[in-house]
Amino acid sequence: MKKIIVAIDGYSSCGKSTMAKALAQYAGYTYVDTGAMYRAVALYALENGLDEQQTVAALPEIHISFIHAADGQHVCLNGRDVETKIRTLEVGNKASQISPVKAIRQFLVAQQQAMGEAKGIVMDGRDIGTVVFPQAELKLFLTASPEERANRRFKELQEKGENPVYEEVLRDVNDRDYRDTHRAESPLRQAQDAVVVDNTDMTKDEQIAHIRRIFDDYINR
Repeated sequence: MKKIIVAIDGYSSCGKSTMAKALAQYAGYTYVDTGAMYRAVALYALENGLDEQQTVAALPEIHISFIHAADGQHVCLNGRDVETKIRTLEVGNKASQISPVKAIRQFLVAQQQAMGEAKGIVMDGRDIGTVVFPQAELKLFLTASPEERANRRFKELQEKGENPVYEEVLRDVNDRDYRDTHRAESPLRQAQDAVVVDNTDMTKDEQIAHIRRIFDDYINR
């Protein structure tokens, strides 16, 4: 069976990572969470008290890798498993702030493109189908209403033992949407040839089944 590159883009808290992981497992492909890579850089900046310019200067000291754990793929920062640490709201906000920085994007995009050279990869993020892999054979663009995305994020934070305020989570979702779509460097936008998936009213299982059908339709052409 031929191997392709699957690029999944979309707004925050749309389930991009969940869908990408599920599709990669279904297809027997490698999964790369690009958002986690930006979060790892953000964590490094927060832990070391670095501003934007200092973070750029420190890029040669930042090494990001992925490992397989019992509960799935984990992100490592300089050899340290930081999967849990990078999933906080604080790190997410920091990642959204540093992701528009051209030098940081170039640093990570180069790594992401190298990962996809052999194809057979599912990669999700904000600019995969437009910047990282504009030549990707299959592009998906995930979206959902801000309210539904905030609700999902709210529940996720609760499950992690945090005590979020829904209104603050919704405001954060809207703020991140604005930053992602208005940044000067690689803004979030739908590729012209992307298949749009609005999962506002879909359950997780319905989303997975829908994306599998889209993948199978492409592969079986």
